[in-house]
Amino acid sequence: MYLTGFADEAAPDIEGQIRATQELGWHFIEARNINGVNIHDIPEALFEEVAARLQSAGIQVNCFGSAIANWGKSILDPFEITLAEVRRAILRMQRLGTKLIRIMSYAVLPGREPDDQEEEERFRRLRIICRMFTDAGITPLHENCMNYGGMSWQHTLRLIEHVPGLKLVFDTGNPIFTDDRSKPRPYPKQSSWEFYTHVKEHIAYVHIKDGVWDSQTQIIRYTFPGEGEGDVRRIVQDLLASGYDGGFSIEPHISVVQHEQRVSSPEEQRYLNYIEYGRRLELIISELRQQAL
Repeated sequence: MYLTGFADEAAPDIEGQIRATQELGWHFIEARNINGVNIHDIPEALFEEVAARLQSAGIQVNCFGSAIANWGKSILDPFEITLAEVRRAILRMQRLGTKLIRIMSYAVLPGREPDDQEEEERFRRLRIICRMFTDAGITPLHENCMNYGGMSWQHTLRLIEHVPGLKLVFDTGNPIFTDDRSKPRPYPKQSSWEFYTHVKEHIAYVHIKDGVWDSQTQIIRYTFPGEGEGDVRRIVQDLLASGYDGGFSIEPHISVVQHEQRVSSPEEQRYLNYIEYGRRLELIISELRQQAL
């Protein structure tokens, strides 16, 4: 078991991301954005600079937090857009020796019912995407986010059934604010624990996020791990008891959310929140291990 995180929530630049990782005493980063641009899209010169700085610091990129087929991409867009991202990602992951990549299953088509989401085309594309990665020795991990597979645990399992080689990264916080489209309207929000228990056997990696859903404002208030409705402590406890030896990757969202402009803070507060988040997760894991003795 190891700890890592979306270090772009600590700092936008690679220097700050490395500094935060070292302050926590960790050796891994889940690479997502460098100066606001995803790592598979930054210019080649900047990528080489990032690779050199990581090597010099002794920090490894354990996973690419890619934007491939994510909530900002439509299944109706040309597939070549995705294929180009995949090709760039593979080359850069091979350069860094990274073996895991977070992908998704395209945005939910607005105005359409859950059974009218171009399901077969999603399966077809993801089969090609996954084959490209697995042929390169890379494991693709689908995240339960604002995408087809995130509509419910049943939709995630349909992806697993129809896309050979696909594994899961389970995000503890996403169910809190995501409609459960396996149920009748008006859709209730999902349960993190329920979602987790149904997909547990396919989980290869975990994102730690937590929060509380405000039904009045229809906004999630992000919290430190274990303080929200994401069943973080219960899920981590169950994973540890089951012998899970993969990564726990923090995605605080407390002082900055990559895709929500309403959340912002001074750079130093952003950095300090990331450090505090990591230390609180360490404490949770330590306490759970002590309880298990």
